[in-house]
Amino acid sequence: MNTQIDLSRSAELYERAQRVLPGGVSRNAILRSPHPAYVAYGKGCRVTDLDGVTRIDFSNNMASLIHGHAHPEIVRVVNEQMARGTAFMMGTEAEVLYAEHLCSRSPSFDMLRFVNSGTEAIMVAIKASRAHTDKFKIAKVEGAYHGVYDYAEVSQAPTPDTWGDEDHPRSVPLVHGTPDSTLRDVVIIPFNDTDRAIKILNEHAGELACVLLDLMPHRAGLSLADPDYVEAIQNWVRDNDALLVLDEVITFRTEFGGLQSRYDIKPDLTALGKMIGGGFPVGAVAGRADIMDVLNPKSQRYLFPHSGTFSANPISTSAGLAAMKLFDQKEVARLNALTDRAIDGIKKAIDSVGACACVTGSGSMFRVHMKEEPPNNFRDAFNTDAEKKRLAALLEHLFNEGFIMINTCAATLSTPMTESEIDALVAAMESGFAKIASLPMP
Repeated sequence: MNTQIDLSRSAELYERAQRVLPGGVSRNAILRSPHPAYVAYGKGCRVTDLDGVTRIDFSNNMASLIHGHAHPEIVRVVNEQMARGTAFMMGTEAEVLYAEHLCSRSPSFDMLRFVNSGTEAIMVAIKASRAHTDKFKIAKVEGAYHGVYDYAEVSQAPTPDTWGDEDHPRSVPLVHGTPDSTLRDVVIIPFNDTDRAIKILNEHAGELACVLLDLMPHRAGLSLADPDYVEAIQNWVRDNDALLVLDEVITFRTEFGGLQSRYDIKPDLTALGKMIGGGFPVGAVAGRADIMDVLNPKSQRYLFPHSGTFSANPISTSAGLAAMKLFDQKEVARLNALTDRAIDGIKKAIDSVGACACVTGSGSMFRVHMKEEPPNNFRDAFNTDAEKKRLAALLEHLFNEGFIMINTCAATLSTPMTESEIDALVAAMESGFAKIASLPMP
């Protein structure tokens, strides 16, 4: 693959973008030096940029595309709906059909409410928890990403200078100007440290509306939650009249019924988003009927007025229903097996080169770290300056070799992928590990 080409079209477009967009972008994740690559089109698991370079897409728009780009069935369904209209001040059959399908995939989904993004799903889940419990504080895992709601983003990116003692992690703002009152209402617990987490929760018994948990948080290392840790938190919320809110915006792709199906738990609420939109903006909150009732204007417990101009629009719900029907038990298993192949191959490449690296993940997602041992929480996963340098070199190597990765060196798979794409990535990883071997060790 020839990637040594004139990037003048992307460079010229970026010059124009900087005049009208802060930093030249609407999402910081696409920035790269000296300028972003601009897409011309995508098909299947490949994306071609404006300068004619085609790459295999292991980012899949930050885990939101389970069937890659321009899947024929999704294109057909969306085109048919486009001809009928895109949004109405009326209900649509697509909304009902899709709600029925999603509720059928998990025993914890009694009812659901559609929204427009994963961030909004988390926001609604937190507010519904507060309305149901009549309490306002929440607890969340240090370093876990849950979107851009003020409360959900607390301690999303603490540093050694700010994160405090392990026994009492600080509530650290992400955005300058975050009110102190917000920080006081968010309790931070460590990931996969049951004793410390429960001790911290006990200090706030009677105050917490919910514990917000991702069972495999990307920013905290993309390592699976220990079953005992999850069970302990589930028991704690039951004993303390709080709710367990799972963030499956990303992890719902790991199993037919989401990652929660691997655990002996039944969360009270689950936030969904990304891939359930079939490539279009979407979010949903699913959970217990009595909790969801706070959103019901016909209920005696109507406590949470909620609406949204584009919530449950027929484009997103039609595309989402088509995508999720295609992502059946057989495809889930096939994609997960490809992930296992990738993880095994990368581990062998690390051993072959003798690289200071490791890989974590499960169920159509994995992440490469510039560390000898797989991280078990955010502090373990935090990159030193030397690790950042080596990671950036690996990502640049992979991009030049024709692979698009998430900027943490994480990958999410799509159903158009086969063993061929997996093996090609593993080979590029091995040559990348060899290339960065001379860089400083952490």
